Amino acid sequence: MRVLIADNQSIVRHALRLLLEQAGEAQVVGDASQVQNLLAQAEESTPDLVLLGANLPGLNLVELLPALRRANPEVKVIVLSTHPEVSSAALASGADGFLSKTETPERLLEMIIKVTEAKED
Repeated sequence: MRVLIADNQSIVRHALRLLLEQAGEAQVVGDASQVQNLLAQAEESTPDLVLLGANLPGLNLVELLPALRRANPEVKVIVLSTHPEVSSAALASGADGFLSKTETPERLLEMIIKVTEAKED
């Protein structure tokens, strides 16, 4: 599975990359700290999954998720945020999953499996 990580915090991007590499289930094909880079990489690297920080500078989720689907129609998206109230807006805007950044790494890996298995059904 090819994963693109997008978050405005470099420490979060690094931690997610490390987690995915250690789990051995995914290949990280890039990371982005702003919307413009995310959209370009989503089109160029055609990831299967984007782990998307809800506070990525450039567009709000309502605008960003449709733009991301235009760049890569098949991509699955899991939105990550420290604010649980973002969940309903993220899911209503087209995210395939939502997870609080306070959840455990194991919970994130479970969500990734759930979302990517739904793609195969």
